[in-house]
Amino acid sequence: MRLPRLASSRLLYCVIVLVGFSVPPTALATELKASANDLHFGNVVVGQTRSMSVTLTNTSEKAVKISSIHSSAPVFLVSHGNLPLTLKAGQHVALEIRFRPAAEGHKNGRIVFNESAAILAVHGEGVKGASTALKANPSSLTFGDVQVGNSLKLPMVLTNTGRSSITISEEKIPSTQFSLVGLSSPLTLEAGQSFTFSIEFAPKTTKTVSGDLTFVDHKSEAVAIMLRGTGSSVGQLGDAPAAMNFGNVTVGQSATRSGTLTATDGSVTVHSVASSSPEFVVSGISFPVTIAAGSSVHYTVNFTPQQSGAASASLSFASSASDSQVAESLAGSGVKAENQYVALSWNASRSQVSGYNVYRSDRSGGPYAKINSAVNKATAYTDTSVTPGQTYYYVIVAVNSSGQQSTYSNQAQAAVP
Repeated sequence: MRLPRLASSRLLYCVIVLVGFSVPPTALATELKASANDLHFGNVVVGQTRSMSVTLTNTSEKAVKISSIHSSAPVFLVSHGNLPLTLKAGQHVALEIRFRPAAEGHKNGRIVFNESAAILAVHGEGVKGASTALKANPSSLTFGDVQVGNSLKLPMVLTNTGRSSITISEEKIPSTQFSLVGLSSPLTLEAGQSFTFSIEFAPKTTKTVSGDLTFVDHKSEAVAIMLRGTGSSVGQLGDAPAAMNFGNVTVGQSATRSGTLTATDGSVTVHSVASSSPEFVVSGISFPVTIAAGSSVHYTVNFTPQQSGAASASLSFASSASDSQVAESLAGSGVKAENQYVALSWNASRSQVSGYNVYRSDRSGGPYAKINSAVNKATAYTDTSVTPGQTYYYVIVAVNSSGQQSTYSNQAQAAVP
């Protein structure tokens, strides 16, 4: 009778332990996400180092503390700041992973964050150093994100550092999405000679492509260059608002409206904007401008009517987006400027005077200039030589029969609408 009870007791104990162990890792794994599931370093000469970067993002809605970063193999090293490191919701951090093989052969490892929050697989091959004197600068190329359908070229220099000539008989390219521009085999480099060309990455899919570009001389493998690039989806460009109406604007004056360009599904480079009318001008933005996916840039449209009547135009933004031409309609009306004037009046002088002179300045405190052509007999004056939008400052002086003037009166200010 004791055996069944003993077996039942052990079974209950095991169930409790398994349930309690399985919950925390599942919760933690959803908090941090790496930009790549694994990193392939390719062939690296023993004793040398190749670096690759990875971005770690907090995908949760609360802050996450990274308290530990552990590498399962000593040949893979992680460069990071001081720990612990706290990432706010949506925040990310860039980390550098280095592969430094100590011996020949294939190496695998894992980079573990917070023990189980995120795991990154890493791979590399330690190879014997080549005896050739052919050197590449740089030793690796990272193209980053390039939109499918576009391409990016990066420069590369091969140098013969030896004392005799080297002939490159062929090259081994890791993927058809990479190509050489300006170099064809065979290529002979004399001692000390360098050759500059380009490597082009033209992604066909939205995936990461990596591998070694290897140049081979007539004896052995000459040099290997690590290539890496990621194809990104073609972005779409949005423009808001779709239409702008400026209403009535006085001829010769300006009115402004603001617009926003937004990239979705991928980054977008806006090359230029064209307006179908010189009365509508775009400002506040410089071209070309690249907008990251999910980001926006703002611009301003200025409407300056040259004549009265309705005016309309369209803006056309040229970009790398799938909808390469984005248009926006513009409308407004020019209206005639009304006659503007400033009416002045003042108290009569207590002295015997022949009249008054009116002085004006566009700065408070002067200097002032007389604007009436003859002595003004009345205690009022209308200034019709004003400009809309300008502020003026006036003073009055009294004039006696001998033509002598009094000191300036108190200053009066008038703003012309």
